[in-house]
Amino acid sequence: MITLYHCIDARSFRPLWMLEELGLPYELKVLPFPPRVRDKSFLAINPLGTIPAFIDGDVRMTESAAICQYLAARAAPTQFNVEPTEPGFAAYLNYLHFGEATLTFPQTLVLRYGRFEPEARRLPQAVEDYSKWFLARLRTLEPLLASQDYLCAQRFTAADISVGYALLLAHQIGLHTSMAPAVLAYWDRLSQRDGFKRAKQAQEQAALAQGVSTQFAA
Repeated sequence: MITLYHCIDARSFRPLWMLEELGLPYELKVLPFPPRVRDKSFLAINPLGTIPAFIDGDVRMTESAAICQYLAARAAPTQFNVEPTEPGFAAYLNYLHFGEATLTFPQTLVLRYGRFEPEARRLPQAVEDYSKWFLARLRTLEPLLASQDYLCAQRFTAADISVGYALLLAHQIGLHTSMAPAVLAYWDRLSQRDGFKRAKQAQEQAALAQGVSTQFAA
């Protein structure tokens, strides 16, 4: 069985959401954030100390967008994967990685220098700069989402999960208030999906059962 190591609403939410959309069986282990500090035993699972850690037989993965791509490809044919022969394949790959490399990265710096570092090491200018970075890059999606419901291939795919997580994180740290109407409407479509709701419920139930706080660490 697949095992996913997860923190509440961390990047590991991407593969959790993907697993729920696909209806695959899995075991969810919820850890306090950051696990490399608050659960040292996790370093034996993932020496990086980062979330997610994903185990599927002999497979070990730690990159959330790559895990989504792996799951979508392994389960194909389903609507969540885009095949190389489809017109939307290049856009699928681009947005799958855009969600992490372009949209999530600056938000992690906002969190680090706005909330996680000790007071004396916090950098308000970095928080402001990387908030603007995130919002500027998010605006590139506005024309696309004003004309279609999803990012590529005229359907919901793993790429929407990747970008959707970045929007979830933006809501957690307050950057959603500057989102354009088309992006907010897109977020509403994503967050109303049954797979998304099941993933949110699964993480809460697992956290309660395992004695971990259900609150986002930030």
